[in-house]
Amino acid sequence: MRNIPIVTKSLLIINVVAFLISMFSGHVALLGGRDMNDIFGLHFFLAPDFQIYQLITYMFMHGGWAHLFFNMFALWMFGCVVENVWGPKKFLFYYIFCGIGAGLCQEIAQYVQYAYEHLDSYEYVRTAVGSIPMSTYLNLWTTVGASGAIYAILLAFGMLFPEQRIFIIPIPFPIKAKWFVMIYVAIELFSAIGSSGDGVAHVAHLGGMLFGFLLIRYWKKHPYRSTVNFSDFRIFHTTTSTQPPHHESDWDYNKRKQTEQAEIDRILDKIRKSGYDSLSKSEKQKLFDSSKK
Repeated sequence: MRNIPIVTKSLLIINVVAFLISMFSGHVALLGGRDMNDIFGLHFFLAPDFQIYQLITYMFMHGGWAHLFFNMFALWMFGCVVENVWGPKKFLFYYIFCGIGAGLCQEIAQYVQYAYEHLDSYEYVRTAVGSIPMSTYLNLWTTVGASGAIYAILLAFGMLFPEQRIFIIPIPFPIKAKWFVMIYVAIELFSAIGSSGDGVAHVAHLGGMLFGFLLIRYWKKHPYRSTVNFSDFRIFHTTTSTQPPHHESDWDYNKRKQTEQAEIDRILDKIRKSGYDSLSKSEKQKLFDSSKK
């Protein structure tokens, strides 16, 4: 845990602690005897239990050990690299922004279902356990999990290092990150369109990736508001002034910037070829320091 960057580490801890509390505390008395997922999970916006804060809190709730494990494994595997390239503030903003976007897309998908089935014209819904009020039925439309934000991190990794080769179980050979992302998009799109009824929020997964893509495109068009130039995936340095310091000549300033940029490019090329763990401690520090400028 010592080498995991601060935001990724904090997200891992918060998710695990929240899950353990929800699993082993049962119906917490301080929550009025209700399950934590009922309070902090994202309800359909027309349901009585919907609260605006749930667009954030639902990302830290999970439905089971497998759900938690695969999300946290992907967060650790890809989040460490993305955060080290972007820096903690930008990475956290991206994570929360895409998680909220995923939740909004899920709300839209649920509303489409609500309108398509004309549920507004019914007071009761017949289920396997009998008829229940429509308000109770809508409260069952609850979304939990960090998957939307995690899928956005997968997208970011694929755009940062499109040629990086990674292994995917059960495929016995490595594939490039860009194909990895495209495969996941295709699977989620097919699952969302199909009537699988597997209880997985495929639209939320796609929504997280969509909001991630839109944010990256925005940063690309406004590079001075971003620490990364996504047109060629190089660290983009910003300063409070576009002019070189007074004690430096224009030639010295440009020469220094070119040297710094060349070093960062070399480090990123090394990551693409050999992975982030191949960097030395000093190279990791240079990359981290550059991402904060």
